[in-house]
Amino acid sequence: MKLLKIKDYLNHKNNIGILLLRIFIGCRLIYGVIDNIISWGKMLEFASFLESHQFPFPIVSAVLSVGIQFVCGLFVLIGYKIRIASFFLVINFVIALLFVHIKSNDSLEGMTPALAMLFGSLTFIFTGADEISLDHYTTRTKD
Repeated sequence: MKLLKIKDYLNHKNNIGILLLRIFIGCRLIYGVIDNIISWGKMLEFASFLESHQFPFPIVSAVLSVGIQFVCGLFVLIGYKIRIASFFLVINFVIALLFVHIKSNDSLEGMTPALAMLFGSLTFIFTGADEISLDHYTTRTKD
């Protein structure tokens, strides 16, 4: 009987699960690129890394990837336009996996951070931001 009550409670609070995943994904994305935003030298290191993997226009590619991860990370964190943000993140991380990790024969362990961001973003495309979000706040019906 108590197990049924716990299940009912958790079913009514699934929005907390989405919020926790948003906090993790959003903070991890921002944390992962903030050094590139603060330091142009770090951005140039990233561009050099991309150049070593034969990315076209490595500085533009670096700025674009960092910008996508930072802005979309913020959007995921606050739950604003999360499906659109997640779409761009999926593209970013598919490219990273295909053209860096897989091409370099990276181990599954080495690919795990990019895979976590990819699958978290795919989840948000399907779920949206849920109730605890800026999207929900701005689109709820006015009484």
